[in-house]
Amino acid sequence: MNDDRHRRSAASASPPAPPLLRAAAAWSWRLIAIGAVGYGVVWIIGTLKIVFLPCAIALFLCALLRPLTGRLERAGLPSLAATWITMLIALAVLGGIGTFVGIQANEEFPKLATEVQSTARSLQHWLETGPLHVKHSQIQNSIDQGINYLEKRRGKLANTAVQAGAVTLEVLAAIVLLLFITFFLLKDGGRIWDWTIGGTGRYRARIDRAGRAAWETLSQYVHGTVMVAAIHAVVLAIVLAVLGVPLVAPLAVVIFLGSFIPIVGILVGGALAVAVAFAAKGGVIALIFLGVLIIEHQAESHLLQPLLVGRLVRLHPLAIILAISIGGIVGGIPGAAVAVPIAAVVYRAWPALRDPPEDLPPDVAAATEPSDDEEEPSGGERRDSGDGGARDTDDDGGAGSGKSGG
Repeated sequence: MNDDRHRRSAASASPPAPPLLRAAAAWSWRLIAIGAVGYGVVWIIGTLKIVFLPCAIALFLCALLRPLTGRLERAGLPSLAATWITMLIALAVLGGIGTFVGIQANEEFPKLATEVQSTARSLQHWLETGPLHVKHSQIQNSIDQGINYLEKRRGKLANTAVQAGAVTLEVLAAIVLLLFITFFLLKDGGRIWDWTIGGTGRYRARIDRAGRAAWETLSQYVHGTVMVAAIHAVVLAIVLAVLGVPLVAPLAVVIFLGSFIPIVGILVGGALAVAVAFAAKGGVIALIFLGVLIIEHQAESHLLQPLLVGRLVRLHPLAIILAISIGGIVGGIPGAAVAVPIAAVVYRAWPALRDPPEDLPPDVAAATEPSDDEEEPSGGERRDSGDGGARDTDDDGGAGSGKSGG
């Protein structure tokens, strides 16, 4: 009787799942959890981008300006005075460039309008008398359709102007927040970092190493990208000036800012410059400038980027495009600008966070060690976190790391 009951229960029991299916199910729920957390983080950043974007940009500005502040402090100035001088110099440079660009744009816009009208007449004459033999009535109808299209959407343009006013207020608020964050990062960045990792216990040494690697990568990226962008802007501005294209300074600024978005930025800025060259000087000048732009971009990709930015922040082009796309979706143009350095920082900091010091790649291990002329993150005495990091070799994170810092 018991044997019959046992056979029936065994027959009714479902067969065990194949090992591959069990492994796939285990990985699936983990991936779902990671995706849900990632979506939540992206949603929070998108909702609070007026806070997160100034914080990210302030980190980049701090990486750019911190060497100047450090030199002033080593010269004997107090930290507060060195920070104020650094901020005032940066604001003076930005204000001077903005004033110069505004003056030149105001002076050359009338010239550009006249040259655009002349180019439009030449283009119309070529369309009518050239190989296309477009009738004058067809050209005029196309112009009239464009004017009617704009008139029908005059209300939408007005609403867009109102929305632009609201965006302007948000931008002003973000700029004020950016200045405050940059100031305090320059002045108290080391103490802020110490406070941030103060409660991490025995994992403090690993987190400190990862922070050093991340900061080294970010600093190298920012300084290298600024140099590459400056070379871009100067070379193309000289070419535009030689070709007689107006608005050289505004276009140079656009090219400089666009260079901070790898691959995409230089294409957008260069396309705008080509369009202005075509509108002002015609197709031949535009093609000449386009050829110079392509050659210069290839030289930047194969020479300047590896030399000035370095191998610490080298990413595959596919990773760059994906990072820019995600950053653009989350934060628009500013998000696209900060996406690549954030990806590079995470890529270089992860080995330092995961592996003991003796297992790190040589370049990452070198990035985690402070150089002789680099200020300690604490802003004062050297901490013994490096020694604690050297003791942090056991599998559970190292009990010795909890003693570092002090």
